[in-house]
Amino acid sequence: MNLRKSYRSSLQVAALLMLATFLSACGINNIPTLDEQAKAAWGQVQNQYQRRADLIPNLVETVKGYAAHEKETLTAVIEARAKATSIQVDASTLDNPEKLKQYQQAQDQLSGALSRLMVVSERYPDLKANQNFLALQSQLEGTENRISVARRDFILAVQKYNTEIRTFPGRLWHSVMYSNLPVRETFEATPGSEKAPEVKF
Repeated sequence: MNLRKSYRSSLQVAALLMLATFLSACGINNIPTLDEQAKAAWGQVQNQYQRRADLIPNLVETVKGYAAHEKETLTAVIEARAKATSIQVDASTLDNPEKLKQYQQAQDQLSGALSRLMVVSERYPDLKANQNFLALQSQLEGTENRISVARRDFILAVQKYNTEIRTFPGRLWHSVMYSNLPVRETFEATPGSEKAPEVKF
């Protein structure tokens, strides 16, 4: 009797091990793994946008010291930054295409306001020679490049995730186990926003 019970239990354990091996080898974990990668890539996009937002107050203050009468341009930058940072986003934003689009539009408006500020700075040779301004220029250029890289990585992560849930066997696993995970919207740039704002001084 005990021998039969032991044999049955050994068979159950062996069957479970085989099933676990089969499931892990057939891609059952691909969908949640790729979903997490897309969320992490989105987090990096947000991180770089935040880095840019953090640079703006110092940039505005530096420009204000040399070009105080350019109030309209400075105000536009401050307001665009306030709007861009007021939109609260997190990983769940990926499930809300409207909110994602709203967030991106606010970031695009901030890019436009920064571009106008850079054009204004061309009129002030003393400003262009200021060490603090030159350091901020360098940081802003680096940040814009990081934003481009982060957006590209996000697009690729979403592409891999969407491809997985639309192709076999991922499509099968999605319908059986992960139907609560939606197809993800990718980053859609507005016309002309594929170029970083002009930051030559």
